[in-house]
Amino acid sequence: MKAADITARVLTRLGPGLLPFLPFADAATPELPLGRLLRLSLFQVTVGMAAVLLIGTLNRVMIVELEVPAWIVAVMLSLPLVFAPLRALVGFRSDTHRSVLGWRRVPYIWFGTLLQFGGLAIMPFSLLILSGDTTGPAWPGHVAAALAFVMVGAGLHTTQTVGLALATDLAPAHARPRVVALLCAMLLVGMVVSAVAFGLLLANFSPVRLIQVIQGAALVTVVFNGIALWKQEARQPGRTAKDLPRPSFSQSWSAYAGSGLARRRLVATGLGTAAFSMQDILLEPYGGQILHLPVAATTALTAMLAAGGGIGLLLAARWLNRGGDPFRVAAAGSVVGIVAFSAVIFAAPLASAQLFATGVTLIGLGGGLFAHGTLTASMAKAGPEDTGLALGAWGAVQASAAGIAIASSGILRDIGSGLAASGALGEAMSDPSVGYLIVYHIEIALLFATLLAIGPLVRDRANGSKAVLGREARALLQHPVLQAPVSRQGA
Repeated sequence: MKAADITARVLTRLGPGLLPFLPFADAATPELPLGRLLRLSLFQVTVGMAAVLLIGTLNRVMIVELEVPAWIVAVMLSLPLVFAPLRALVGFRSDTHRSVLGWRRVPYIWFGTLLQFGGLAIMPFSLLILSGDTTGPAWPGHVAAALAFVMVGAGLHTTQTVGLALATDLAPAHARPRVVALLCAMLLVGMVVSAVAFGLLLANFSPVRLIQVIQGAALVTVVFNGIALWKQEARQPGRTAKDLPRPSFSQSWSAYAGSGLARRRLVATGLGTAAFSMQDILLEPYGGQILHLPVAATTALTAMLAAGGGIGLLLAARWLNRGGDPFRVAAAGSVVGIVAFSAVIFAAPLASAQLFATGVTLIGLGGGLFAHGTLTASMAKAGPEDTGLALGAWGAVQASAAGIAIASSGILRDIGSGLAASGALGEAMSDPSVGYLIVYHIEIALLFATLLAIGPLVRDRANGSKAVLGREARALLQHPVLQAPVSRQGA
């Protein structure tokens, strides 16, 4: 018996009294039991592991231990984002895929897994050559490393996009907010556990240990994603028959983008994601350089962000489960983000580590609310035949916005710090914190822009609800019983 099935039976035996302590246990439905849902969520664990490996662990290893020039590191780490805009196309292909076996999602998730595995398998050797540890020319290391990062990025984006589409196919509409919360929580779990594991395994660094760790991550990816896919998607040969009409991507995109306020929804997603992502590489340096926090304290920021994000996912799931509007949830996350970045800004002049820690936790809370709200809204607006396209568009905008925001935040911080140090901004703005504060103020401005973009989406949903109620009221008034004449004797 699988571990996930054993866990599901234990939760069932313990009964509903345990549910308040396990907030995602109520995501299970008869169509998607808890054991099957937990297995499916393993693809998010591998996505989080790959993200931590690329952005966190290898970033430090390449610069410090392998002594690779920083500009090469920056280029290599940006290569996975090249594939991000193609997530909408990948999702569309999984919607319209024709398979002899009758699968739509499984082939794409599996080939995404193989791409991720292949990239991780060759990555450590290419990095060692890239660092100059070779008697031959250096260019093969550059080419192999670029290929490895592109393959991991392509596999990561393909697996997550089509995995989310498969989860949408399997979960009934009323349970999707809770399923989204569980999937996002598993992504956080994968990131936190992987960060701790990679840190411990690479504490005593050596080239052999680097090879073992990265190729071990490749093996874990194949095993976890294989378990996640097992008996998830039912075979439907008739649905993928070759004689069925197959629309082009441009036709499907025009139909999707022209329906309702889809473009505004994507704009709001991009603005909010950029706002919450610009701080990713700045919080720890800000805490150490400006607030003079020790290394242990700045390292704990990851845990604070994860804790805040988990609380945000839980609150969003409960809000949406009670019939809440996902756009209002996303707007609430933006408001929390404005308060959070204000706290981070005021922590510098007040020299308050407690205020800074509160702000960091609120950033995670606001980001969790915003991500859950926008993803649930994308799921809700997707039809049964364009789920992959809708979630791919959401993922493409989110990943691209996050990558651009992270890269621009470092540039803006350096430019602002340079201007402050040179005195170009005046004596009042010569403090070392100015570069960081410029970025945080830009994030607040982006969150206000996000609220402006979300406003019409909330009104559109409210007007749609009123229209539905109006139609139901008219139908009720036209019921034969109400239309029948009242007899005088009854009167």
